[in-house]
Amino acid sequence: MPLDFPRAWAEFPDPAVADQAFRCDLTWLTSSWTCIFGNGCQGIYADQPAGVGCCTLGAHFSDKADEKRVKSFVAELTPETWQHYSPKKWVEKDDEGARKTRVVDGACVFANRPGFPGGEGCALHGLALRTGRHFLETKPDVCWQLPVRRTYEHVERPDGTELLVVVIAEYDRRGWGPGGHDLDWYCSGNTEAHVGTEPVYVSMEAELVELMGRLAYDELARLCGQHLSSRRRFALHPADPGARR
Repeated sequence: MPLDFPRAWAEFPDPAVADQAFRCDLTWLTSSWTCIFGNGCQGIYADQPAGVGCCTLGAHFSDKADEKRVKSFVAELTPETWQHYSPKKWVEKDDEGARKTRVVDGACVFANRPGFPGGEGCALHGLALRTGRHFLETKPDVCWQLPVRRTYEHVERPDGTELLVVVIAEYDRRGWGPGGHDLDWYCSGNTEAHVGTEPVYVSMEAELVELMGRLAYDELARLCGQHLSSRRRFALHPADPGARR
């Protein structure tokens, strides 16, 4: 789908933090997108290994705490659950020196390939499923956040007061920077992925609560519900079936 189209936004004060507000993309959060990894996802490169989705480039860590948290769960993986088992060599640096998960044979070191007896897909995601955790606990931040994007804007009001605006929106190909336009696909704008039975704000409740806090999420959910129930609902995501009809 095109990257630019009309969107509906809601902005509201953060119930938990003074001088902070949220600006949320209702068009994206009420869309029918759902992850189709292993069910038709074609990933981000036409010539990438089969069945690895968006795991081609490895995952950059958001900070030291993110890497340390993932490391604690790497210790729970075994050769039976991790195809490229290498508990002492799973981090590398990119060309700019940023730390990330290592790439092995064209994909993230944690990406178990189709046919692996321990299960295909992310070994850290599989660990969460086996142990009753949510995968946002075990995976790098960028992996569980996608395709939601959180950014920050510092706003100065006319009276000179300042406000931090937290933006919750769709992570389209531009979120990767200039190189994003070289990607062959990207999931959030893919019509085949807009087949969810629940809107994004419901299916990704746990992730949004982690990004926003419970009080802010509850307000977001209320606004999304109003947007969905409006008889004059506008600015549908163009990848949604209703918009295409």
